[in-house]
Amino acid sequence: MTTTSYEFYSIEKKPPIAWVYLNRPEKKNAMNPPAWLEAPHVFESLDNDADVRCIVISGKGSCFSAGIDLMAMATVLPELMEQNQKGGIKWKLIEKIRQFQETMTCIEQCRKPVIAAIHGYCIGAGLDMATACDIRICSQDATFSLKEAAVGIVADVGSLQRIPHIVGQGIARELAYTAKLISAQRAKEILLVNEIFPDHHTLMQETEKMAIDISENSPLAVQASKMVLNFGIGKSIEEGLQFVSSVSANIIPSDDFMEAIMAFSQNRKPKFSGK
Repeated sequence: MTTTSYEFYSIEKKPPIAWVYLNRPEKKNAMNPPAWLEAPHVFESLDNDADVRCIVISGKGSCFSAGIDLMAMATVLPELMEQNQKGGIKWKLIEKIRQFQETMTCIEQCRKPVIAAIHGYCIGAGLDMATACDIRICSQDATFSLKEAAVGIVADVGSLQRIPHIVGQGIARELAYTAKLISAQRAKEILLVNEIFPDHHTLMQETEKMAIDISENSPLAVQASKMVLNFGIGKSIEEGLQFVSSVSANIIPSDDFMEAIMAFSQNRKPKFSGK
């Protein structure tokens, strides 16, 4: 195992899995400037690491994340307090919002599947991050909130775009307008999470099992599946079919495909190389 420490994130690589920890437990992993600025580099490096086949995001300490650290972010967003709100100020603010959006988009666009293992609070920006992941699972103590309306802002880094595809428009609007906390059980009912586990220890064990299951499949096929699924959001079935035909043609033949055939003929489990 190798560990890389950033100011906000801690990365533990235990191939084929990389564990990305939100590592500010004394502040309930509230997202300060390093949380936003470091993420693109973290996920680019994992995307380019051939030994990593699946990524898990989780929080150190008592929760996944209590959301944005408003006081800390004020230092990098002086535009919010600018009394003279002219066009130049707005232009700078738009550029910064777009940069913060990349913190979540880099997770969605990472070729490797990303699992969010959630315990405790998953609020505001924490929920933004979770919705950018491929799969969300949680412990029984997890609570969720699309919190922004309660603090006078609009969720502007991705959750309003992603949540409707996960839970549907009606539920997404309820979460956004009420900003209410929902339980793990309610999160599962609305399909925000796939599974609930009784405690944090079990959650992490089961997350590792899922990550291993994913990693044992062909990396080419898994990563191509993520690409096709991401492309299909907002597209017609015909557009999706045209795209997947190209992707499928491009990954076949492969060493992985031939290994699958050999393993089947020899009645053994395949060992995929991703080539």
